[in-house]
Amino acid sequence: MASSRRLRALITNDDGIDSPGLSALAAGARDAGFDVVVAAPHVDASGVGGSVLAVRDGSRVRVHRRELPELPGIPAFAVEGHPAFIVHSAGRGWLAPEPDVVLSGINIGANLGHSVLHSGTIGAALAASLHGWRALAVSLGTPLVEPQQPRWESALKILPDVLDVLLAAPDATVLSLNVPDVPVSELGELREARLAGWGSVRVRVDHVSEGDGDLLHTHEAELAGEPEPGTDTALLAAGTRP
Repeated sequence: MASSRRLRALITNDDGIDSPGLSALAAGARDAGFDVVVAAPHVDASGVGGSVLAVRDGSRVRVHRRELPELPGIPAFAVEGHPAFIVHSAGRGWLAPEPDVVLSGINIGANLGHSVLHSGTIGAALAASLHGWRALAVSLGTPLVEPQQPRWESALKILPDVLDVLLAAPDATVLSLNVPDVPVSELGELREARLAGWGSVRVRVDHVSEGDGDLLHTHEAELAGEPEPGTDTALLAAGTRP
């Protein structure tokens, strides 16, 4: 980009403004030299995909200024809307100057296969491409039982190299980075992968009748069998194994 100014990065996610992964990604972008602004859903918005739903009062959507302890001096906003809504708002006059890139994450849990269409983390990145911005979605491949101390530092270790790839790519490029939740010393090489048919996890939904009515009970389960070689699911699984 033929400019002496710093590139501006919008940091968002679908796990919500209070997610430690959001603060980690914003800190990584700041340390990489970006001018950073944070805007994320005020509550967890996982699984909303590219939805542009927001909590509206007529034509108004509430925005709450926040100070994130880990990010002194960085403007941060909790928005009563979904991730893609936030990104589109940034491109329709809300943020001035508007961002050059959108970084979404760090998501708690991998985003793999064609089921990434359900991910709000991915939805935000895809929304950025509609504005001609480059975007990166970052996910940490944690197990179904979330660890007490996710290894955000492993994702941040890889982040600068991937940002170099992103900035060298054409406008509107979207990349998805999945990092295994392993120590930095155990990280393998960065690999490009094709999307698996689904992903590593599938949600089962059971109809349950109780005294106060009928319910749909959902729970996640890892898919059985070996993933197809060369897919994102297979490469992440290989990187997670000891």
